[in-house]
Amino acid sequence: MKLLPQRCVRWSLQAIIAGVLLLFGYATNSQAQTQDSWRSANERVFAFNDYFDRILVRPVATTYTTFVPRIARQGIGNFFSNIDDINVFINDLLQLKFDAALSDSGRFLINSSVGLGGLFDIAYNFGLLKNEEDFGQTFGRWGVSGGNYVVLPVFGASNVRDAFGLVLDTLLKPIQYQDDVSLRLSLFLLEEVDNRASLIPLDELISGDKYLFFREAYVQRRLYLLNDGQIEDEFGEF
Repeated sequence: MKLLPQRCVRWSLQAIIAGVLLLFGYATNSQAQTQDSWRSANERVFAFNDYFDRILVRPVATTYTTFVPRIARQGIGNFFSNIDDINVFINDLLQLKFDAALSDSGRFLINSSVGLGGLFDIAYNFGLLKNEEDFGQTFGRWGVSGGNYVVLPVFGASNVRDAFGLVLDTLLKPIQYQDDVSLRLSLFLLEEVDNRASLIPLDELISGDKYLFFREAYVQRRLYLLNDGQIEDEFGEF
């Protein structure tokens, strides 16, 4: 599916979808369908992640937003998004989405060259919009069930299938193969801070039970991605 180029799209849509669901009362049905048999352990990990975010990650991200100009933050986000296009391209191929693979490979080539290493999303101006694919989605397209919902330390909401997919997604990041450990760690931290900074305006959307909010946001968002944005009409035709 085609997505906007901003790095905050994934979590912003999760938050918006969950907010709408909670607002209109549809969250109850989706919660009943969510496999959360590890909820007790999940809630403890969630509490740790939330505490870590409140005392360290969010304050650092706020400081980053305050002192780093918006145009610089956009360039940093574009840079990491461009690197992610490698993984997207591979998953396009594994899902036999050849048109998307052609588009995403074109994005990477254009942005890596004309876009100065991905700092500028030039490909967007040519109509090559960013797709969002990962190994969790690929496994899902191959018929692998998501399994139990699980909250991962630091990484947050996931399920068994997507957690395994995350390992492969991480292994395909070129940053992982930087010989300079300090550079590799610096890039990892910069990406996480930039990503968190882009989500700060969305924090006010969170309401009700925070654990359930994030769980249902994740479940609905992953379902949306697996269906390539095609929402099934539960009411059918009258």
